Amino acid sequence: MEFAGIFLILVILYLLTSIKMVMEYDRGVIYTLGQCTGLRNPGLSLVLSGLQQMVRVDMRIRTEDIPSQDVISKDNVSVKVNAVVYYRIVDPAAAINKVENFMVATSQLAQTTLRSVLGKHDLDDMLAHRDKLNTDIQAILDAQTDGWGVKVTNVEIKHIDIDPTMVRAIAKQAEAERERRAKIINAEGELQAAKQLDEAATILAQRPETMQLRYLGTMGEFVNAKGNTMILPLPLDLLKGVMGSLKKTA
Repeated sequence: MEFAGIFLILVILYLLTSIKMVMEYDRGVIYTLGQCTGLRNPGLSLVLSGLQQMVRVDMRIRTEDIPSQDVISKDNVSVKVNAVVYYRIVDPAAAINKVENFMVATSQLAQTTLRSVLGKHDLDDMLAHRDKLNTDIQAILDAQTDGWGVKVTNVEIKHIDIDPTMVRAIAKQAEAERERRAKIINAEGELQAAKQLDEAATILAQRPETMQLRYLGTMGEFVNAKGNTMILPLPLDLLKGVMGSLKKTA
């Protein structure tokens, strides 16, 4: 009886030490005699000490900061780019069994993918289409980490640092581009003004009386203006009209 009681107490203690608690955000990967035999969901789980081992895997979204990477853009501009990757575990058994350290592997893969993708684009694309680059990097990472039981949910490029010498060169290029556009706008304005003047001259040539009215209106503007005395020539057509009127009166 005493032996049976001691044995029962030992069994109870063994079972108590074999009870493990799994948190809501964890999953437990169970190994029985070295073989992966299943998962444990949140709550109390029985893990037989000496026979079984449980490896906890955090299922929450992880944040991996990618250190600055030296990238040569497609147009041969050297930049430093850093980013952040968000990922989570969707298959705990695969994350433990198929890769030695899924965190290190994901980080290294993110660094090489970042350099590879950005190296295919010009600097202007990096600065203007950052959202598209984020999506492209995320899609590539997600496809390659799928076999590890890792789901890459998002990638965000944080900073694109350009060498100061390149910043000055880009500023000069932007200034030259603004001057070019200003010259084009001025040329277009001159062309439109010339077309308008040509049309006005055509109309005035067809209607001499309109030309005279225009001339008189211009003279009225000078008369009303304050300042120095101005001498304006009179058109011959206007003088001929006045002389003709005087002859008729005489």
